[in-house]
Amino acid sequence: MLHSLLAQQKPCLYEDKMRSQGLVEVQSEIKQVLVQLKYATVDNFMHQNVYGCLTKAFLQKETVKKLARAQTLLEMEKPGYHLLIYDAARPLSKQWDLWNALSQYPPQIRRNYVASPQEHSIHNYGSAVDLTIADEQGKALDMGTPFDYFGKKAYPKAEKELVEKGILSKEVYLNRLLLRKVMQQAGFIPIEYEWWHFNAFSRAEAKKRFQVVQ
Repeated sequence: MLHSLLAQQKPCLYEDKMRSQGLVEVQSEIKQVLVQLKYATVDNFMHQNVYGCLTKAFLQKETVKKLARAQTLLEMEKPGYHLLIYDAARPLSKQWDLWNALSQYPPQIRRNYVASPQEHSIHNYGSAVDLTIADEQGKALDMGTPFDYFGKKAYPKAEKELVEKGILSKEVYLNRLLLRKVMQQAGFIPIEYEWWHFNAFSRAEAKKRFQVVQ
């Protein structure tokens, strides 16, 4: 028991590095936002804990400000609802782990799902966030697929077609629209292949403004 308590109290090198680079721990700034980093659990496409001691969501200060705005907009639409973060700032070493885990895909296809570590993900600059919406009880809304699902059902660009074919329900579509609405109004940029992913800045802008999280 004592050993487990000491392990919990031991500083996390990744978290310390991010704090030293000026990144902010999200829940210290936005109490209503929930966090469940999927890569710190086995509930992800790798079925293993990739992040280890990194269990808190960190983002650049400017990104946290936008996220606070998105949470406020969500509460205006749905009082008691929460943004639920699945991934935030990602160390570059962990980017390599995710990239190498998708070796069954050629690089040009793999890039649809995981950014090349050589080019860097916007996550590696603390300027992207993967998230969903949770209800008053903290339960994630139905978005039609799990987080990090690789396939057309997760593509925002294919949603209308999938609803027409009955592959996605109208409820799922409306849930995704609500997520995109509050995130875009707060200044985030969605992408075509993942309903959960939003960028606070373009990759070029993130590279110009911030250091890579190692």
